[in-house]
Amino acid sequence: MSSAAEQEAVAAAEERPAAAVNGAPRKPPAVPVWPGAPMPLGARFRVGPDGVAGTNFALWAGGAEAVELCLFDEQGKETRARLSELTHEIWHGFVPGVMPGQRYGYRVHGRWDPWTGGRWNPAKLLLDPYARAVDGDYASFGLPPELYGHVRDWPQQQVADTVRDDRDSAPYVPKGVVVHDDAIDDEWMDDRRPKTPWADSVIYEVHVRGFTQLHPGIPEELRGTYAGLAHPAAVEHLVKLGVTAVELLPVQQFAHEDHLLRKGLRNYWGYNSIGYFAPHAAYAASGTTGQQVGEFRRMVRALHAAGIEVILDVVYNHTAEAGELGPTLSLKGIDNRGYYRLQSDARRYADYTGCGNTLHVVQPHVLRLITDSLRYWVTEMGVDGFRFDLAAALARSMHDVDMLSPFLAVIAQDPVLRRVKLIAEPWDVGSGGYQVGAFPPLWTEWNDRYRNAVRDFWRGALPDVRDLGYRLSGSSDLYAWGGRRPYASVNFVTAHDGFTLRDLVSYERKHNEANGEGNRDGTDDNRSWNCGVEGETDEERVRALRRRQLRNLLTTLLLSTGVPMLVAGDELGRTQRGNNNAYCQDNEISWVDWGLLEDPGWKALFDLTSRLIALRHQHPVLRRRAFFSGRAHSVDGLRDLAWFTARGTEMTEQDWYAPAATLGMYLSGRDIPGRDGWGAPIVDDSFLAVLHAGDRPASFVLPGPPWAEGYEVVVDTSREEQGEAPGVVHRAGAVVTVAARCVLLLRVVSGADGKAPSDRPR
Repeated sequence: MSSAAEQEAVAAAEERPAAAVNGAPRKPPAVPVWPGAPMPLGARFRVGPDGVAGTNFALWAGGAEAVELCLFDEQGKETRARLSELTHEIWHGFVPGVMPGQRYGYRVHGRWDPWTGGRWNPAKLLLDPYARAVDGDYASFGLPPELYGHVRDWPQQQVADTVRDDRDSAPYVPKGVVVHDDAIDDEWMDDRRPKTPWADSVIYEVHVRGFTQLHPGIPEELRGTYAGLAHPAAVEHLVKLGVTAVELLPVQQFAHEDHLLRKGLRNYWGYNSIGYFAPHAAYAASGTTGQQVGEFRRMVRALHAAGIEVILDVVYNHTAEAGELGPTLSLKGIDNRGYYRLQSDARRYADYTGCGNTLHVVQPHVLRLITDSLRYWVTEMGVDGFRFDLAAALARSMHDVDMLSPFLAVIAQDPVLRRVKLIAEPWDVGSGGYQVGAFPPLWTEWNDRYRNAVRDFWRGALPDVRDLGYRLSGSSDLYAWGGRRPYASVNFVTAHDGFTLRDLVSYERKHNEANGEGNRDGTDDNRSWNCGVEGETDEERVRALRRRQLRNLLTTLLLSTGVPMLVAGDELGRTQRGNNNAYCQDNEISWVDWGLLEDPGWKALFDLTSRLIALRHQHPVLRRRAFFSGRAHSVDGLRDLAWFTARGTEMTEQDWYAPAATLGMYLSGRDIPGRDGWGAPIVDDSFLAVLHAGDRPASFVLPGPPWAEGYEVVVDTSREEQGEAPGVVHRAGAVVTVAARCVLLLRVVSGADGKAPSDRPR
């Protein structure tokens, strides 16, 4: 250290007593602590020696010199007990008489030495990483300086993180809660997982609070909660829509950032985890001293009963403790250099996440924390899968992304986790972090190349249709290796991060002023088109065009091979008023507006979406389990997939490279790989989808024999109301007029009887 400021910081740190709280050393009152056991980690209520009920506490704290268990009564009075037993770096003890509902935390002693990564500070109460319920929300207080292990307002900010703060943080830190393992409703034992095959899945990205907060059919006291999402009114919408899984934005206990609280905002999305085993307490209607666990389980059971799986969006790449200037809430004070990736200058954190820190997943105890958490949510909370935020950060070995990394290897061999749905967000913000198409079998991935191609096609920005062809047919260029299947691609046009579907056709620029960052946050690469007017308008021509574009985007998504993902409210025309980064908007900007269903235009959009999902469920040709070969498999020479120009001719190599606004995709129902449950071949209708993104009507010649003898219109997105099938039937070879900016879905029919092959007796 060279500067005077740094030398002053060293002196200040060394002058402070190691075990001081509020300026004076405190001795914990005596509490009986029996040896207990180092396994399992966390707080587990059980019967101890001589049949005495109590709780076993176990905490991994590798470099610590001592660990104090802190128990809090209803008035917040603290009682401390030393955990004197140490087994394989796990501090443990059994405390008789500690019952479920008991609030607790830890104080961990060790050397304060930020220059080598040591940030132990016993003045800071720490949340148990294995706490299965959390009581308290420091957002009620803001982020007071007591929550920081260092002196946050030290005059020389460049060295502030090196000066230890000895003020007690206990009044402000949420506490862990002892949970009764056996406190599960009898009905939970009857839960039946839907186990929907990947190819049959339709995912619906949902925010627990945002989906339920304004729903008129949910009792007011249940809105914004797990119980609200389990309410029949909420479940009814999911069933009517036809989705098979909800992907919940983070519901593990998370915290709010200081810069948001100072502006009167909160972290709404929840990508700021601090408790990997605990359901976020603010989403519980029944209470926060353990009741949230049962309420979450009952929500899962209600969704399962409706045939809907529950997938959790999980954030194991970083925590809410941020970088060296962030608060000390849990891992940072337990063993900073054991839990986090540090730079060669150990004061600093390696940040592959853009959030200040990155968990050191290569470390066995960190990997264990993550996998223990995942197994807990599957085996004890009933969830069916996970979407991993910034999954590339988890796949890094020492520095580079490695598809043979310990994390991916452990998941692949785990008997519990390898059986659930695993979705990667296949990138992070570090060097080499973009890994779309690279994750191994068992994994599916968010396919942002699908998103980009579909957005660009419908706004007229694709130079040709090569990329679109790959995306519509399952992205074989990305996933046809290593035994992966088309459902490795999770197709989406919108997600929580970015414009809603309605905003995608209403805004060309982000409008994030409400976030308080001068509209600097959020991406500028939206690939959107406002249809000629920025923002909301009363001009009916523009409004009609926007609704048509929404129909085009939804129809394209639900006809594409792969797993479609919708965002809650997109089927209703939900708007965020042009905000493409609404992570801090816990208000009407982000909540689903259920009043939209009363508008005939938006109700028609919901009806179309529901109809398209039903069509997908009915027709296996729309949800293939194997990639198209593009070769003829039947005696009549029909291929399983064929592409057509507007002239009714098959696409040539030259056609793929030429600018085009119109593309025909023929899906053969005769050549679907695999067999049904009884061993019979799978035979379905054949379809022709015509996508036309031009701003003028176009003529399209319907392919003749052997492709078809006739075509029946199933969906025409130029129409606000679709009507009921059967629709208009056209002869093969006929020239049909495709309206400007339109999708036509036609079912192949045969001869004069107007029947598709699957309609006739076999």
